[in-house]
Amino acid sequence: MKIILTGSLGNISKPLAIQLIAAQHQVTIITSSADKAAEIEKLGGIPAIGSVSDVAFLIQTFTGADAVYAMVPNDMGSDNFREHIGGIGLKYAEAIKASCIKKVVLLSSIGAHIDGGTGPISGIHDVEQAFNKLDGVNIRILRPSFFYTNFLNSIDMVKHAGILGANYPGDNTLMMVHPRDIAEVAAYEIQQPFTGKTIRYIASDERTLDEVASALGKAIGKPDLKWVEFTDEQSIQGMLQAGLPLEFARSYTEMGAAVKKNILWDDYLQHKPELSKTKLEDFAAEFSAAYAK
Repeated sequence: MKIILTGSLGNISKPLAIQLIAAQHQVTIITSSADKAAEIEKLGGIPAIGSVSDVAFLIQTFTGADAVYAMVPNDMGSDNFREHIGGIGLKYAEAIKASCIKKVVLLSSIGAHIDGGTGPISGIHDVEQAFNKLDGVNIRILRPSFFYTNFLNSIDMVKHAGILGANYPGDNTLMMVHPRDIAEVAAYEIQQPFTGKTIRYIASDERTLDEVASALGKAIGKPDLKWVEFTDEQSIQGMLQAGLPLEFARSYTEMGAAVKKNILWDDYLQHKPELSKTKLEDFAAEFSAAYAK
């Protein structure tokens, strides 16, 4: 098949590309960075240099393809996360319609069934809505859970404050997934025949935040590492002090508040998937290696 991947050489799109190329598909990878072209070609892919905000570029790139893997890249500097994410979704939908694409795998998120109050996931909800309005297009919506790799952003907190934490408590259960497990599912789904618009949840493990802190702490030689719950204001101020933009801090704090309320998992718990293979202790080894750098 001729397959278009968005997401450049990110932590899902790169392993996804490798698997699809190994399966003898013709894979075009969209990237906004011309510097990535050589690496894409080295993998055996075809680089398409342009912006996912450019509908004309998307239409040109999508035309003639058998399938598209669509994900919305983060824009840390956006003034309105929901508007930015939903806006890219509308552009994808417009390009899919104009280029007559009939098969799409969409990377969404756990919690995307909720309209608002979930930080950046609210934007992903809007993307799903835009895609669901596409007539005659078969869409497999992937809703992964919390990425293990997000904890890598907490390494400085562990080193300097001696804790792990966020604005939700340690006894909350978090559904977690490894990006490579998402890539495996995406590679499988895009190569399968499917019809209509369907949803698949992806998770690798389900653990409390206290268990997360314990496992990561043991891996780095800090077996007493604790999870600490912050207030929303502490969460925002902590991100601002780390140099993150205010809208980012507000949006991700809102998502954390949704985690605390346990509302993100409602639909997931009604459609629980078979768990993927990468468990918390497996990721802890990766965390330890990154911590040691």
